[in-house]
Amino acid sequence: MGRAERTIPSTHTGSLPRPDDLIQIMWAVGDGIPVDAKALDQRVCSAIDEVVRKQVEAGVTIINDGEMSKPSYATYVKDRLSGFTGESVQSYFFEDLVDFPRSAEAVAGNPGRRKRSAPACTSPIEVIDKDAAVKDMTELRRAATANNHQEIFTSAASPGVVSLFFGNEYYKTREEYVFAIAEAMRFEYEAIAAAGAIVQVDCPDLAMGRHSAYAKQSKEEFRATIRTNIEALNHAVRNIPVEQLRMHLCWGNYPGPHHHDISIADIIDIVWTAKPQTVLFEGANPRHSHEWAVMKELGVPKDKFICPGVIEPQSNYIEHPEVVAQRLERWGEVVEPDRLLAGVDCGFSVHVGTTTIDPDVVFAKLASLAQGSELAAKRLFK
Repeated sequence: MGRAERTIPSTHTGSLPRPDDLIQIMWAVGDGIPVDAKALDQRVCSAIDEVVRKQVEAGVTIINDGEMSKPSYATYVKDRLSGFTGESVQSYFFEDLVDFPRSAEAVAGNPGRRKRSAPACTSPIEVIDKDAAVKDMTELRRAATANNHQEIFTSAASPGVVSLFFGNEYYKTREEYVFAIAEAMRFEYEAIAAAGAIVQVDCPDLAMGRHSAYAKQSKEEFRATIRTNIEALNHAVRNIPVEQLRMHLCWGNYPGPHHHDISIADIIDIVWTAKPQTVLFEGANPRHSHEWAVMKELGVPKDKFICPGVIEPQSNYIEHPEVVAQRLERWGEVVEPDRLLAGVDCGFSVHVGTTTIDPDVVFAKLASLAQGSELAAKRLFK
């Protein structure tokens, strides 16, 4: 997809707050309570209409469906792929929360986290629901067209993050497991691309994985792990044009201290080997906002675009457009402005019912993002 000259496009990383009534219905589904399937489908469609309209009104350049149909950004795959029928074996351990038990209690107590489900893989992984991904795209395109908006993206779980959340009790090796996931997820990635949307592959495994599931690994062992994950990702998106791909690098969207987060300097060389042209990563929160200087020193490959977070999704503070512009100006020292996009550190509601932020504030923050991007573009394109 092209971009208008002398602009810095604004976007976000996927999840947006779902309406309260949709949350209740989706929780019921997750709890195994019978619901009217037609009513659920209609409410998801109307919620997509609402969230698309709000993004357009906020002035966001590249929009999505807010993940309205998904219970979370990664665990939704258990309903679209076979194999995930065992008991959950993942503990969702976060090394930083071990040091601060009260923070751990607060994170664990969030309703959205309590409701998520990630059973283990106990049999071969194959696509069992091809309609879901296609319907997601049909509804997003319909809603975007109704709002006279063309630039859309859809996020999808990476092979690595699926392997992180869903324990393997079937495949002989982790490599065999992650490549099986990759081949199965290929259908969804290609369905998104076929609809003319940008495919965003969510990759918390490449950063968050270091202080969660792979905390016991040495740094070099972790680097080997994420190399395999990226090889699997590249296998899965092999048929999609590079300019239609972007990936989100994430250290975990939860209000913890994050003092065990791995530095971007320790992983970025491997991240650059992934096929997606654009890389989104955290740049607004207090643990990673300094890393623009790290990236400036290390440099960005000439064939890559970057989309740093200049808005923080955990706080009800609405960033001033001038703050957004100043942050983007710093990133303008890292890459040329025509390779720069403006983003959000992570999703605003990564699990259905997450209660970290006021839903109304979300769209005010997105409006500030769009306004700040315009300010920065006027200063950076000289």
